[in-house]
Amino acid sequence: MKPDTEPSATTTSTESPPVMDSSGSRKRFIPMAVALGLLIVGAVAVYYFVFSRPYQTTDDAFIDGHTIPISPQVAGHVLAVLITDNQSVKKGDPLVQIDPRDYDAALALARADLAAAQSRLAQAQHQVIVSRAKAEQDRAAVGVAEAESTRAGANLTRYQNIESRAVSREQVDTATAAAHASAAALEEARKKADASDAQIGQDQAQIPTADAGVHQAAAALRQAELNRSYADIAAPEDGWVTHRVVEQGQYVQVGQAFLAIVPRNIWITANFKETQLTYMKPGQPVWIRIDAFPQKKFKGHVDSIQAGTGAQFSLLPPENAAGNYVKVVQRVPVKIVFDEGEVPQQMLPLGASVVPEVKVR
Repeated sequence: MKPDTEPSATTTSTESPPVMDSSGSRKRFIPMAVALGLLIVGAVAVYYFVFSRPYQTTDDAFIDGHTIPISPQVAGHVLAVLITDNQSVKKGDPLVQIDPRDYDAALALARADLAAAQSRLAQAQHQVIVSRAKAEQDRAAVGVAEAESTRAGANLTRYQNIESRAVSREQVDTATAAAHASAAALEEARKKADASDAQIGQDQAQIPTADAGVHQAAAALRQAELNRSYADIAAPEDGWVTHRVVEQGQYVQVGQAFLAIVPRNIWITANFKETQLTYMKPGQPVWIRIDAFPQKKFKGHVDSIQAGTGAQFSLLPPENAAGNYVKVVQRVPVKIVFDEGEVPQQMLPLGASVVPEVKVR
């Protein structure tokens, strides 16, 4: 017997998800991948040709500059140290004072020696004047003696020409003696005149000697003045005091370095690989990043390229002729200077790290 109603058949229908067409999906993915690859390659190419290829950079670069060692030119005790470590100084600013008392005494002695030498020169010059006056006097005496000799000779001749009965023998003898005496006096006067002339030459010869003594004393005075000035040591250039090892009361020797001045004129020494120098030349612009000031870039330019690798000028240059040679890429120092107005106002210590970017194309 069938039931009045048939039980309803419960049917559960589940819709299956659409099956993707694998071939169509690949067809859409390949162009996208190719396009993405081309985009990446293009971006890399743009970056290389625009931002990388025209520049050469290195992190083997440092702030460089001159260092002026300061040392005394005279020995003595340090009376005062007028600067401190890392102080900024101007040219001519006092740095150190050496006890000047010994040099003041030497200076006073040199001045006295010069005055004495000048006095000797003046004395020699006046002696020549006196000798000339005496020579003139002696020449005048020669004239008087000549006149007296002439008169005595004339009297003797006159007595000799008179008849013997008119004059006595005594008168003739007296006239003869007078003639002989006047002749002897004339000879003596002439010799005295000759001696006076010779004395003039001798006194004149003393003048160059005395003048040389003046020059010698003047040179000694200048040296004493220099030694006194060397006791006050001043800054030779604008810059910063570094490496100060001098202390007040210390005894210093000539040439003993006790501090250094780093001038404000600084530059960059960048050690580029030799393979980076193909298109590098002086005058090319440079962007400079200093590790101490990472927030700012400075402008500069290539000043010069060293005519030799750094290894070539080292204390022990490599001997490349050895049998076990291994090629190593060499580095060449390149000097880079800041453009006008681009030098940082702050003190940059020598050896500070720098990263320069040289635009070579």
